[in-house]
Amino acid sequence: MAAVQSAELVCPAGTPAALRAAVVAGAHAVYCGFRNETNARNFPGLNFSEAELADAVEFAHARGSHVFVTVNTFARAGAVDLWRQAVDAAAAAGADAILASDIAVLDHAATRHPNLRLHLSVQAAAGTPEAIGFYAETFGIKRAVLPRVLSVEEIARLNTEIDVETEVFVFGGLCVMAEGRCALSSYATGKSPNLTGVCSPPSHVNYIEDEDMLTAKLGGFTIDRFAPDEPAGYPTLCKGRFITKGCASHLFEDPVTLNAAALLVSLYRAGASAFKIEGRQRGKAYVTQVVKAFRSAVDSLDDDEAAAVVALRLASLTEGGRQTAGAYRKVWR
Repeated sequence: MAAVQSAELVCPAGTPAALRAAVVAGAHAVYCGFRNETNARNFPGLNFSEAELADAVEFAHARGSHVFVTVNTFARAGAVDLWRQAVDAAAAAGADAILASDIAVLDHAATRHPNLRLHLSVQAAAGTPEAIGFYAETFGIKRAVLPRVLSVEEIARLNTEIDVETEVFVFGGLCVMAEGRCALSSYATGKSPNLTGVCSPPSHVNYIEDEDMLTAKLGGFTIDRFAPDEPAGYPTLCKGRFITKGCASHLFEDPVTLNAAALLVSLYRAGASAFKIEGRQRGKAYVTQVVKAFRSAVDSLDDDEAAAVVALRLASLTEGGRQTAGAYRKVWR
């Protein structure tokens, strides 16, 4: 197992302002992407130009924080040069690491920038010693971001069989598909969540009032219906309500947020090198609040009660006020 000196807190930065907020709030590292389809959060109004990234790296390094650049989507056939250019730009800006999943992108980074640290993105969905070992042996990855389907016990066993660091998600959105590559959303919208950065593009979302109900649609498909006194959510297909056997329910996934703050000590003891917060689409206030809370918990990993307090503090920031430990505690097994 890779030696772990201390747990690193890796925080989201969808904009330069959010990056500065995360660094000031105590992030050990921030992750961000370019303003194109090379990163999995290719939202309008988010991400960085090459000049903004260079400024961000300078700002973070001056305050002792690292910058990881996501070049983690799967390249389109005939357009791989865009991904190669993103790797080159990240290296030129002085990024501390890139996150990638496509083997062509990893190969380019390992070959052209041998001193640039490589982290395997969660988009690769590598959760076995054999898969992670392949990426380590072939491309020299130093860290693997683990898919959100492993229990604490499974992470502990995995870490005894690999020689790279592991990073785990501890707060934010969950995805029941192959880590952001949702076939259901692709079918409903005709767009790839991997490249467009969103599983429910606003251009394909409609709300229709009928029969005293508000119907939320995605790509023409009804995702949910809300009563007049019921808060209307954004139509995400995996969190929709569908009728089966005469009963309407959340068929795929409940609208909840991952909050593993109470499990930080267990994850650390399982060998996790870094804790990751999801949320590059979030604003400065959210980033500041979440980062501060988790930094206090990471600085007190010998105190189980401190982590539990953080979990309670963050409950108000969860989706619909509901939270889950996700697969870290697989109560259904």
